[in-house]
Amino acid sequence: MGVPDRAARVRFRRAVTLVLMTLGLPGSAQLVVGNKRVGRIAMRIWILTLAVALLAAALVWMWPVLGLKVATNTFLLGALRTVLIAMAIGWAYLFFDVWRLGQPLSLLKNHRLAAVGVNAGVLLTVTAVLLFGAHVVGVQRGFLISVAGSGEVQGAKDGRFNVLLAGGDSGAGRNGLRPDSLTVASIDARTGRTVLIGLPRNMANFPFRDGSVMDEQFPGGFDCEGCMLNGVSTWAMDHTDLFGDDETPGMSATVQAVEGITGLEIGYWALVNMKGFRKLVDAFGGVELNVRDRIPVGLPHDSFFTYIEPGVRKLDGHDTLWFARARHGSDDYSRMARQKCVMSAMLTQLSPQRAVLNFQKIMGAGADMLSTNMPSSEFDTFISLAMQAKSQKMASVSLVPPLVSTGNPDIAVARGAVEKAIDRSEKPPAKKTGKKAGTETGSEAGQGSAVTGGSVGSLKSGYAANDAEDVGQVC
Repeated sequence: MGVPDRAARVRFRRAVTLVLMTLGLPGSAQLVVGNKRVGRIAMRIWILTLAVALLAAALVWMWPVLGLKVATNTFLLGALRTVLIAMAIGWAYLFFDVWRLGQPLSLLKNHRLAAVGVNAGVLLTVTAVLLFGAHVVGVQRGFLISVAGSGEVQGAKDGRFNVLLAGGDSGAGRNGLRPDSLTVASIDARTGRTVLIGLPRNMANFPFRDGSVMDEQFPGGFDCEGCMLNGVSTWAMDHTDLFGDDETPGMSATVQAVEGITGLEIGYWALVNMKGFRKLVDAFGGVELNVRDRIPVGLPHDSFFTYIEPGVRKLDGHDTLWFARARHGSDDYSRMARQKCVMSAMLTQLSPQRAVLNFQKIMGAGADMLSTNMPSSEFDTFISLAMQAKSQKMASVSLVPPLVSTGNPDIAVARGAVEKAIDRSEKPPAKKTGKKAGTETGSEAGQGSAVTGGSVGSLKSGYAANDAEDVGQVC
Protein backbone atom coordinates (compact mmCIF):
# COMPACT_ATOMS: atom_id res chain seq x y z
CA MET A 1 0.00 0.00 0.00
CA GLY A 2 2.96 2.29 0.57
CA VAL A 3 3.98 2.56 -3.06
CA PRO A 4 0.45 3.31 -4.41
CA ASP A 5 -0.06 5.89 -1.66
CA ARG A 6 3.24 7.52 -2.50
CA ALA A 7 2.34 7.53 -6.20
CA ALA A 8 -1.06 9.08 -5.43
CA ARG A 9 0.61 11.86 -3.43
CA VAL A 10 3.04 12.49 -6.28
CA ARG A 11 0.14 12.78 -8.76
CA PHE A 12 -1.66 15.18 -6.43
CA ARG A 13 1.41 17.36 -5.93
CA ARG A 14 1.94 17.34 -9.70
CA ALA A 15 -1.65 18.51 -10.31
CA VAL A 16 -1.37 21.32 -7.75
CA THR A 17 2.06 22.35 -9.04
CA LEU A 18 0.68 22.72 -12.57
CA VAL A 19 -2.02 25.04 -11.23
CA LEU A 20 0.52 27.17 -9.35
CA MET A 21 2.79 27.27 -12.40
CA THR A 22 -0.13 28.61 -14.44
CA LEU A 23 -0.81 31.21 -11.78
CA GLY A 24 2.78 32.45 -11.62
CA LEU A 25 3.79 32.04 -15.25
CA PRO A 26 0.88 31.33 -17.60
CA GLY A 27 1.81 28.77 -20.27
CA SER A 28 4.69 27.21 -18.31
CA ALA A 29 2.63 24.14 -17.40
CA GLN A 30 1.78 23.52 -21.06
CA LEU A 31 5.47 23.85 -21.98
CA VAL A 32 6.34 21.11 -19.49
CA VAL A 33 3.58 18.52 -19.99
CA GLY A 34 1.07 19.86 -22.51
CA ASN A 35 0.77 21.53 -25.88
CA LYS A 36 4.10 23.32 -26.20
CA ARG A 37 2.79 25.64 -28.92
CA VAL A 38 0.01 26.88 -26.63
CA GLY A 39 2.55 27.24 -23.83
CA ARG A 40 4.94 29.33 -25.92
CA ILE A 41 2.16 31.63 -27.13
CA ALA A 42 0.81 32.10 -23.60
CA MET A 43 4.24 32.81 -22.12
CA ARG A 44 5.13 35.31 -24.84
CA ILE A 45 1.86 37.15 -24.33
CA TRP A 46 2.36 37.16 -20.56
CA ILE A 47 5.96 38.41 -20.73
CA LEU A 48 4.98 41.12 -23.22
CA THR A 49 2.02 42.18 -21.08
CA LEU A 50 4.16 42.25 -17.94
CA ALA A 51 6.86 44.30 -19.68
CA VAL A 52 4.32 46.81 -20.98
CA ALA A 53 2.69 47.07 -17.54
CA LEU A 54 6.02 47.64 -15.78
CA LEU A 55 7.09 50.20 -18.38
CA ALA A 56 3.75 52.01 -18.07
CA ALA A 57 4.01 52.02 -14.26
CA ALA A 58 7.54 53.46 -14.44
CA LEU A 59 6.49 56.16 -16.89
CA VAL A 60 3.48 57.13 -14.79
CA TRP A 61 5.67 57.26 -11.68
CA MET A 62 8.14 59.59 -13.41
CA TRP A 63 5.50 61.60 -15.27
CA PRO A 64 2.19 61.32 -13.35
CA VAL A 65 0.45 63.55 -15.87
CA LEU A 66 0.84 60.69 -18.36
CA GLY A 67 -1.35 58.54 -16.14
CA LEU A 68 -4.04 61.21 -16.11
CA LYS A 69 -3.88 61.55 -19.88
CA VAL A 70 -4.32 57.79 -20.31
CA ALA A 71 -7.11 57.78 -17.70
CA THR A 72 -9.02 60.40 -19.70
CA ASN A 73 -8.50 58.87 -23.15
CA THR A 74 -11.62 56.90 -24.04
CA PHE A 75 -9.88 55.01 -26.89
CA LEU A 76 -7.07 53.77 -24.64
CA LEU A 77 -9.54 52.90 -21.89
CA GLY A 78 -11.59 50.91 -24.37
CA ALA A 79 -8.47 49.07 -25.52
CA LEU A 80 -7.43 48.35 -21.91
CA ARG A 81 -10.88 46.99 -21.11
CA THR A 82 -10.68 44.64 -24.11
CA VAL A 83 -7.21 43.44 -23.07
CA LEU A 84 -8.37 42.70 -19.51
CA ILE A 85 -11.36 40.71 -20.73
CA ALA A 86 -9.18 38.77 -23.20
CA MET A 87 -6.68 38.00 -20.43
CA ALA A 88 -9.47 36.71 -18.18
CA ILE A 89 -10.75 34.39 -20.91
CA GLY A 90 -7.26 33.21 -21.92
CA TRP A 91 -6.14 32.56 -18.35
CA ALA A 92 -9.36 30.69 -17.59
CA TYR A 93 -8.68 28.44 -20.62
CA LEU A 94 -5.18 27.68 -19.31
CA PHE A 95 -6.54 26.71 -15.90
CA PHE A 96 -9.11 24.36 -17.48
CA ASP A 97 -6.35 22.85 -19.61
CA VAL A 98 -4.13 22.40 -16.56
CA TRP A 99 -6.96 20.59 -14.77
CA ARG A 100 -7.03 18.15 -17.68
CA LEU A 101 -3.24 17.77 -17.66
CA GLY A 102 -3.36 16.97 -13.94
CA GLN A 103 -5.28 13.76 -14.77
CA PRO A 104 -7.99 14.22 -12.12
CA LEU A 105 -9.50 10.77 -12.69
CA SER A 106 -6.23 9.19 -11.55
CA LEU A 107 -6.34 10.99 -8.20
CA LEU A 108 -7.77 9.63 -5.00
CA LYS A 109 -11.14 11.08 -4.00
CA ASN A 110 -9.81 13.35 -1.26
CA HIS A 111 -6.94 14.50 -3.50
CA ARG A 112 -9.34 15.13 -6.35
CA LEU A 113 -11.57 17.28 -4.13
CA ALA A 114 -8.56 19.25 -2.87
CA ALA A 115 -7.25 19.73 -6.43
CA VAL A 116 -10.68 20.94 -7.55
CA GLY A 117 -10.74 23.43 -4.66
CA VAL A 118 -7.27 24.79 -5.45
CA ASN A 119 -7.89 25.04 -9.19
CA ALA A 120 -11.36 26.54 -8.85
CA GLY A 121 -10.26 28.99 -6.16
CA VAL A 122 -7.29 30.27 -8.16
CA LEU A 123 -9.28 30.39 -11.42
CA LEU A 124 -12.16 32.33 -9.87
CA THR A 125 -9.82 34.75 -8.09
CA VAL A 126 -7.77 35.56 -11.18
CA THR A 127 -10.71 35.94 -13.54
CA ALA A 128 -12.73 37.91 -10.97
CA VAL A 129 -9.88 40.39 -10.49
CA LEU A 130 -9.39 40.83 -14.24
CA LEU A 131 -13.10 41.15 -14.99
CA PHE A 132 -13.60 43.58 -12.11
CA GLY A 133 -10.71 45.64 -13.47
CA ALA A 134 -12.37 45.61 -16.88
CA HIS A 135 -15.64 46.72 -15.26
CA VAL A 136 -13.94 49.63 -13.45
CA VAL A 137 -12.24 50.73 -16.67
CA GLY A 138 -15.55 50.46 -18.51
CA VAL A 139 -17.35 52.54 -15.87
CA GLN A 140 -14.60 55.14 -16.04
CA ARG A 141 -14.82 55.25 -19.82
CA GLY A 142 -18.59 55.55 -19.65
CA PHE A 143 -18.27 58.38 -17.15
CA LEU A 144 -15.93 60.31 -19.45
CA ILE A 145 -18.27 59.82 -22.37
CA SER A 146 -21.27 60.98 -20.33
CA VAL A 147 -19.46 64.04 -18.94
CA ALA A 148 -17.83 65.05 -22.22
CA GLY A 149 -19.73 67.44 -24.40
CA SER A 150 -20.84 66.95 -27.96
CA GLY A 151 -19.30 70.20 -29.13
CA GLU A 152 -16.73 70.39 -31.88
CA VAL A 153 -13.01 70.64 -31.14
CA GLN A 154 -12.10 74.31 -30.81
CA GLY A 155 -8.56 75.39 -31.56
CA ALA A 156 -6.77 78.20 -29.76
CA LYS A 157 -7.80 81.74 -30.75
CA ASP A 158 -4.87 84.14 -31.06
CA GLY A 159 -2.75 81.60 -29.21
CA ARG A 160 -5.15 81.21 -26.28
CA PHE A 161 -7.93 78.94 -25.07
CA ASN A 162 -10.78 80.85 -23.45
CA VAL A 163 -12.89 78.64 -21.17
CA LEU A 164 -15.94 79.87 -19.26
CA LEU A 165 -16.06 78.36 -15.76
CA ALA A 166 -19.48 78.64 -14.18
CA GLY A 167 -20.60 77.53 -10.74
CA GLY A 168 -24.21 76.90 -9.86
CA ASP A 169 -26.72 75.07 -7.74
CA SER A 170 -29.89 73.26 -8.63
CA GLY A 171 -32.89 74.19 -6.56
CA ALA A 172 -36.62 74.69 -6.37
CA GLY A 173 -37.98 76.64 -9.30
CA ARG A 174 -34.81 76.22 -11.36
CA ASN A 175 -34.62 74.35 -14.63
CA GLY A 176 -31.31 72.54 -14.16
CA LEU A 177 -28.28 74.41 -12.85
CA ARG A 178 -28.28 78.20 -12.93
CA PRO A 179 -24.79 79.70 -13.32
CA ASP A 180 -24.27 81.95 -10.33
CA SER A 181 -20.50 82.39 -10.47
CA LEU A 182 -18.78 83.25 -13.77
CA THR A 183 -15.05 83.27 -14.50
CA VAL A 184 -13.26 83.06 -17.83
CA ALA A 185 -9.94 81.21 -17.75
CA SER A 186 -7.86 82.58 -20.62
CA ILE A 187 -5.03 80.08 -21.08
CA ASP A 188 -1.88 80.51 -23.16
CA ALA A 189 -1.89 77.52 -25.51
CA ARG A 190 1.91 77.27 -25.40
CA THR A 191 2.83 77.89 -21.77
CA GLY A 192 -0.41 77.26 -19.86
CA ARG A 193 -0.10 80.64 -18.13
CA THR A 194 -3.62 81.63 -17.10
CA VAL A 195 -5.56 84.83 -16.56
CA LEU A 196 -8.80 84.60 -14.56
CA ILE A 197 -11.42 87.11 -15.72
CA GLY A 198 -14.19 87.54 -13.18
CA LEU A 199 -17.68 88.70 -14.10
CA PRO A 200 -20.12 89.81 -11.40
CA ARG A 201 -23.42 88.00 -11.32
CA ASN A 202 -25.30 91.30 -10.83
CA MET A 203 -24.00 93.01 -13.97
CA ALA A 204 -26.80 94.59 -16.04
CA ASN A 205 -27.21 96.56 -19.28
CA PHE A 206 -24.49 94.67 -21.13
CA PRO A 207 -24.36 93.68 -24.82
CA PHE A 208 -24.31 90.21 -26.32
CA ARG A 209 -21.99 88.95 -29.04
CA ASP A 210 -22.84 90.61 -32.35
CA GLY A 211 -25.15 88.49 -34.47
CA SER A 212 -25.94 85.98 -31.69
CA VAL A 213 -29.42 84.77 -30.77
CA MET A 214 -29.45 86.94 -27.64
CA ASP A 215 -28.18 89.97 -29.56
CA GLU A 216 -31.15 89.67 -31.90
CA GLN A 217 -33.51 89.62 -28.90
CA PHE A 218 -31.71 92.44 -27.04
CA PRO A 219 -29.99 94.62 -29.65
CA GLY A 220 -29.64 97.42 -27.10
CA GLY A 221 -28.22 95.15 -24.41
CA PHE A 222 -29.75 93.14 -21.56
CA ASP A 223 -31.77 96.06 -20.26
CA CYS A 224 -35.04 94.50 -19.18
CA GLU A 225 -36.35 95.09 -15.66
CA GLY A 226 -34.50 93.00 -13.10
CA CYS A 227 -32.30 91.42 -15.79
CA MET A 228 -28.76 90.63 -14.64
CA LEU A 229 -25.95 88.40 -15.88
CA ASN A 230 -26.91 85.42 -13.72
CA GLY A 231 -30.45 85.63 -15.12
CA VAL A 232 -29.42 85.16 -18.77
CA SER A 233 -29.53 81.38 -18.42
CA THR A 234 -33.00 81.47 -16.86
CA TRP A 235 -34.31 83.73 -19.64
CA ALA A 236 -32.91 81.38 -22.29
CA MET A 237 -34.41 78.31 -20.60
CA ASP A 238 -37.78 80.06 -20.73
CA HIS A 239 -37.34 80.67 -24.48
CA THR A 240 -35.74 77.44 -25.69
CA ASP A 241 -37.55 77.64 -29.04
CA LEU A 242 -35.16 80.44 -30.05
CA PHE A 243 -32.17 78.11 -29.80
CA GLY A 244 -33.32 75.35 -32.14
CA ASP A 245 -31.73 71.97 -31.37
CA ASP A 246 -29.29 73.41 -28.83
CA GLU A 247 -29.34 71.07 -25.81
CA THR A 248 -27.87 73.70 -23.44
CA PRO A 249 -29.53 77.01 -24.34
CA GLY A 250 -28.88 78.44 -20.88
CA MET A 251 -25.12 78.07 -21.16
CA SER A 252 -25.12 79.09 -24.84
CA ALA A 253 -26.89 82.34 -23.97
CA THR A 254 -24.50 82.94 -21.06
CA VAL A 255 -21.51 82.43 -23.37
CA GLN A 256 -22.98 84.99 -25.78
CA ALA A 257 -23.24 87.46 -22.90
CA VAL A 258 -19.68 86.84 -21.71
CA GLU A 259 -18.35 87.23 -25.25
CA GLY A 260 -20.24 90.51 -25.62
CA ILE A 261 -18.81 91.85 -22.37
CA THR A 262 -15.18 90.70 -22.66
CA GLY A 263 -14.66 90.74 -26.43
CA LEU A 264 -13.17 87.23 -26.17
CA GLU A 265 -14.23 84.21 -28.20
CA ILE A 266 -15.19 81.44 -25.76
CA GLY A 267 -14.22 78.01 -27.05
CA TYR A 268 -15.51 75.83 -24.22
CA TRP A 269 -17.57 76.10 -21.07
CA ALA A 270 -17.79 74.01 -17.92
CA LEU A 271 -20.64 74.23 -15.42
CA VAL A 272 -19.75 73.03 -11.92
CA ASN A 273 -22.38 71.79 -9.48
CA MET A 274 -21.25 73.09 -6.11
CA LYS A 275 -22.34 69.95 -4.28
CA GLY A 276 -20.16 67.87 -6.58
CA PHE A 277 -17.32 70.36 -6.09
CA ARG A 278 -17.46 69.68 -2.35
CA LYS A 279 -17.02 65.95 -3.01
CA LEU A 280 -14.11 66.67 -5.33
CA VAL A 281 -12.22 68.63 -2.67
CA ASP A 282 -12.82 65.82 -0.17
CA ALA A 283 -11.54 63.27 -2.70
CA PHE A 284 -8.26 65.19 -2.81
CA GLY A 285 -8.04 65.43 0.97
CA GLY A 286 -8.85 69.13 1.30
CA VAL A 287 -7.31 72.45 0.26
CA GLU A 288 -5.02 74.71 2.29
CA LEU A 289 -6.18 78.35 2.28
CA ASN A 290 -5.13 81.56 3.98
CA VAL A 291 -8.25 82.66 5.85
CA ARG A 292 -7.83 86.41 6.45
CA ASP A 293 -11.12 87.03 8.29
CA ARG A 294 -13.80 84.96 9.96
CA ILE A 295 -15.77 83.34 7.17
CA PRO A 296 -19.36 82.34 7.99
CA VAL A 297 -20.34 78.75 7.27
CA GLY A 298 -24.05 78.79 6.52
CA LEU A 299 -26.53 81.46 7.51
CA PRO A 300 -27.44 82.54 11.06
CA HIS A 301 -30.70 80.58 10.98
CA ASP A 302 -28.93 77.33 9.94
CA SER A 303 -28.42 74.71 12.64
CA PHE A 304 -24.82 74.21 11.48
CA PHE A 305 -23.95 77.94 11.40
CA THR A 306 -20.38 78.59 12.52
CA TYR A 307 -17.23 80.40 11.37
CA ILE A 308 -13.95 79.46 9.75
CA GLU A 309 -11.45 81.24 11.96
CA PRO A 310 -8.53 83.27 10.53
CA GLY A 311 -5.21 81.58 9.81
CA VAL A 312 -3.67 79.19 7.31
CA ARG A 313 -6.04 76.26 7.40
CA LYS A 314 -6.66 73.04 5.51
CA LEU A 315 -10.36 73.02 4.70
CA ASP A 316 -12.52 70.08 3.73
CA GLY A 317 -14.98 70.25 0.86
CA HIS A 318 -17.84 71.62 2.97
CA ASP A 319 -15.82 74.52 4.39
CA THR A 320 -14.01 75.21 1.11
CA LEU A 321 -17.37 75.61 -0.59
CA TRP A 322 -18.53 78.08 2.06
CA PHE A 323 -15.22 79.95 1.93
CA ALA A 324 -15.83 80.45 -1.80
CA ARG A 325 -19.54 81.25 -1.63
CA ALA A 326 -20.26 82.98 1.69
CA ARG A 327 -21.97 86.38 1.39
CA HIS A 328 -23.33 86.88 4.90
CA GLY A 329 -21.68 90.02 6.29
CA SER A 330 -19.75 90.35 3.04
CA ASP A 331 -20.24 91.44 -0.57
CA ASP A 332 -20.23 89.84 -4.01
CA TYR A 333 -16.81 91.22 -4.93
CA SER A 334 -15.11 89.80 -1.84
CA ARG A 335 -16.78 86.53 -2.72
CA MET A 336 -15.31 86.71 -6.24
CA ALA A 337 -11.85 87.34 -4.76
CA ARG A 338 -12.18 84.31 -2.49
CA GLN A 339 -13.22 82.15 -5.42
CA LYS A 340 -10.04 83.10 -7.27
CA CYS A 341 -8.02 82.22 -4.17
CA VAL A 342 -9.64 78.77 -4.16
CA MET A 343 -8.91 78.27 -7.89
CA SER A 344 -5.28 79.27 -7.43
CA ALA A 345 -4.84 77.02 -4.38
CA MET A 346 -6.39 74.01 -6.08
CA LEU A 347 -4.21 74.44 -9.17
CA THR A 348 -1.00 74.57 -7.17
CA GLN A 349 -1.82 72.00 -4.47
CA LEU A 350 -3.68 69.19 -6.24
CA SER A 351 -0.93 66.95 -7.57
CA PRO A 352 -1.31 64.46 -10.43
CA GLN A 353 0.03 61.72 -8.12
CA ARG A 354 -2.93 62.24 -5.78
CA ALA A 355 -5.27 62.39 -8.75
CA VAL A 356 -4.05 59.00 -10.00
CA LEU A 357 -4.36 57.45 -6.52
CA ASN A 358 -7.83 58.91 -5.93
CA PHE A 359 -9.17 58.67 -9.46
CA GLN A 360 -12.17 56.53 -8.51
CA LYS A 361 -13.21 58.99 -5.77
CA ILE A 362 -12.70 61.88 -8.16
CA MET A 363 -14.74 60.09 -10.79
CA GLY A 364 -17.55 59.61 -8.26
CA ALA A 365 -17.46 63.31 -7.44
CA GLY A 366 -17.24 64.29 -11.07
CA ALA A 367 -20.39 62.43 -12.03
CA ASP A 368 -22.30 64.90 -9.83
CA MET A 369 -20.01 67.84 -10.44
CA LEU A 370 -19.46 68.73 -14.06
CA SER A 371 -21.16 69.32 -17.37
CA THR A 372 -19.29 70.75 -20.32
CA ASN A 373 -19.33 71.13 -24.09
CA MET A 374 -15.68 70.05 -24.29
CA PRO A 375 -15.21 66.79 -26.23
CA SER A 376 -13.32 64.05 -24.41
CA SER A 377 -10.53 64.19 -27.00
CA GLU A 378 -9.53 67.57 -25.55
CA PHE A 379 -9.30 66.49 -21.91
CA ASP A 380 -5.63 65.53 -22.15
CA THR A 381 -4.76 68.86 -23.79
CA PHE A 382 -6.11 70.80 -20.84
CA ILE A 383 -4.58 68.43 -18.31
CA SER A 384 -1.17 69.13 -19.86
CA LEU A 385 -1.82 72.88 -19.78
CA ALA A 386 -2.90 72.68 -16.14
CA MET A 387 0.33 70.89 -15.23
CA GLN A 388 2.32 73.63 -16.98
CA ALA A 389 0.30 76.32 -15.19
CA LYS A 390 1.11 74.87 -11.74
CA SER A 391 4.61 76.36 -11.82
CA GLN A 392 3.52 79.78 -13.08
CA LYS A 393 1.81 82.82 -11.64
CA MET A 394 -1.93 83.00 -12.17
CA ALA A 395 -3.11 86.53 -13.02
CA SER A 396 -6.59 87.98 -12.64
CA VAL A 397 -8.82 90.88 -13.59
CA SER A 398 -12.42 91.35 -12.51
CA LEU A 399 -14.99 93.61 -14.11
CA VAL A 400 -16.21 95.04 -10.83
CA PRO A 401 -16.15 98.41 -9.01
CA PRO A 402 -14.16 100.58 -8.86
CA LEU A 403 -13.00 99.55 -12.36
CA VAL A 404 -16.44 98.90 -13.87
CA SER A 405 -19.92 99.88 -12.72
CA THR A 406 -22.03 96.73 -12.61
CA GLY A 407 -25.30 98.62 -13.11
CA ASN A 408 -24.22 100.48 -16.22
CA PRO A 409 -20.87 99.05 -17.35
CA ASP A 410 -18.53 100.82 -19.76
CA ILE A 411 -17.87 97.92 -22.14
CA ALA A 412 -14.90 99.67 -23.73
CA VAL A 413 -13.25 99.93 -20.30
CA ALA A 414 -14.10 96.30 -19.54
CA ARG A 415 -12.65 95.00 -22.80
CA GLY A 416 -9.60 97.22 -22.40
CA ALA A 417 -8.96 95.78 -18.93
CA VAL A 418 -9.24 92.23 -20.26
CA GLU A 419 -6.87 92.96 -23.14
CA LYS A 420 -4.38 94.66 -20.83
CA ALA A 421 -4.41 91.75 -18.36
CA ILE A 422 -3.79 89.23 -21.12
CA ASP A 423 -0.99 91.32 -22.66
CA ARG A 424 0.59 91.69 -19.21
CA SER A 425 0.36 87.93 -18.69
CA GLU A 426 1.99 87.13 -22.04
CA LYS A 427 4.79 89.65 -21.47
CA PRO A 428 5.36 89.75 -17.70
CA PRO A 429 7.75 92.44 -16.44
CA ALA A 430 11.18 91.42 -15.19
CA LYS A 431 10.26 92.74 -11.75
CA LYS A 432 6.80 92.37 -10.29
CA THR A 433 4.89 95.65 -10.34
CA GLY A 434 1.41 94.19 -10.00
CA LYS A 435 -1.38 96.08 -8.36
CA LYS A 436 -2.17 95.39 -4.73
CA ALA A 437 -5.49 96.89 -3.83
CA GLY A 438 -4.78 97.97 -0.28
CA THR A 439 -3.05 96.21 2.57
CA GLU A 440 -5.76 96.09 5.22
CA THR A 441 -7.70 92.97 6.02
CA GLY A 442 -11.39 92.85 5.31
CA SER A 443 -12.40 93.53 8.92
CA GLU A 444 -10.33 96.74 8.87
CA ALA A 445 -11.71 98.03 5.59
CA GLY A 446 -15.44 97.57 5.63
CA GLN A 447 -16.73 101.13 5.79
CA GLY A 448 -18.23 100.55 9.20
CA SER A 449 -19.13 96.89 8.76
CA ALA A 450 -17.19 93.64 8.61
CA VAL A 451 -16.12 92.52 5.15
CA THR A 452 -14.88 88.95 4.75
CA GLY A 453 -12.00 89.26 2.31
CA GLY A 454 -10.19 86.28 0.84
CA SER A 455 -7.36 88.61 -0.15
CA VAL A 456 -6.07 91.99 0.95
CA GLY A 457 -8.24 94.95 -0.01
CA SER A 458 -11.66 96.40 0.66
CA LEU A 459 -14.99 97.10 -0.97
CA LYS A 460 -13.98 100.72 -1.56
CA SER A 461 -10.50 100.16 -2.99
CA GLY A 462 -11.09 96.73 -4.52
CA TYR A 463 -9.87 93.28 -3.53
CA ALA A 464 -6.37 92.42 -4.69
CA ALA A 465 -7.23 88.90 -5.88
CA ASN A 466 -9.69 90.44 -8.34
CA ASP A 467 -6.87 92.32 -10.11
CA ALA A 468 -3.42 90.84 -9.67
CA GLU A 469 -0.45 89.51 -11.59
CA ASP A 470 -0.05 86.76 -9.02
CA VAL A 471 -3.27 85.65 -7.33
CA GLY A 472 -1.49 83.28 -5.00
CA GLN A 473 0.63 86.06 -3.53
CA VAL A 474 -2.28 88.28 -2.53
CA CYS A 475 -4.53 85.52 -1.16
